[in-house]
Amino acid sequence: MDRFELERRTKRFALRVIAFVDTLPKSKAGEVIEYQLVKAGTSIGSNYRGANRAESRNDFIHKIGIVGKGIVGELLLAGVIRRSRLW
Repeated sequence: MDRFELERRTKRFALRVIAFVDTLPKSKAGEVIEYQLVKAGTSIGSNYRGANRAESRNDFIHKIGIVGKGIVGELLLAGVIRRSRLW
């Protein structure tokens, strides 16, 4: 898999997150989770693209670390949604 394939996949992931958020019930808590989920889900792709355009190896490593943090945040939100029965 080349870097462009992963860029395409992260874009599809962001679009799927947006579509999923539209299926959540509307509530005050749901709105907060929806906002955070969309923000985290879309930032993974944009941060990955930024990493691919890093100016050095160290810059790439740093930016990929940010991508990893975004993925961890997304997993946390998915668990919150599941346990809170928002979905």
